Amino acid sequence: MTLESGITFFLAIFIFSITPGPGVFAILARSMTKGVRACVSLSLGMVLSDIIYLVMACYGLAAIASTWETAFLVIRYAGAAYLMYLGWKMWFSPVADSSLESEGGSKGEIASFIQGFMISASNPKVILFYVAFLPTFMDLTVLSGADIILASFLAFIALFLGLTIISIGASQARRLMKSERSMKSLNKTAGGIMASAGAFLALKS
Repeated sequence: MTLESGITFFLAIFIFSITPGPGVFAILARSMTKGVRACVSLSLGMVLSDIIYLVMACYGLAAIASTWETAFLVIRYAGAAYLMYLGWKMWFSPVADSSLESEGGSKGEIASFIQGFMISASNPKVILFYVAFLPTFMDLTVLSGADIILASFLAFIALFLGLTIISIGASQARRLMKSERSMKSLNKTAGGIMASAGAFLALKS
């Protein structure tokens, strides 16, 4: 991977990371009610799942996506149901407790990480994106371990940066809304976004 192709790869992955989808919707909803810091574990889970798909694409393992199609479908529906449940809980959450779920210490961070991982892992088409995308920047037939590590590193930074920027932007709405009425509206808006992410995940072809 040349310097020019590396920069282009980074920018393309960054744009991919901020493209609307279940992951972005989940980040928006969590950031609006919990702030930026609460999105770190969620974002890391999503990014790790994407990196795994990227490495699979580098090694030509796209066939796994079709071989395990039924398993991916079950995971997708389970993830969608969980997102809609969180949306419902957020919609009816009291102003004093506008959380996505009961989070406490390391257990809450782990739950958030797993949630993010499952959101991305439930979309096997991501690996197909990387299969079609990577040859633009590197020859997959002659990839070295260093090339894969570099691509994974660039993708990690680009994806995490994109999701962080989204969470920072969404958290501004949370800071501006201080009254009880505005916080209730924020909870309902975030709940609607989260439930919509679940519906999007369940209904997409």
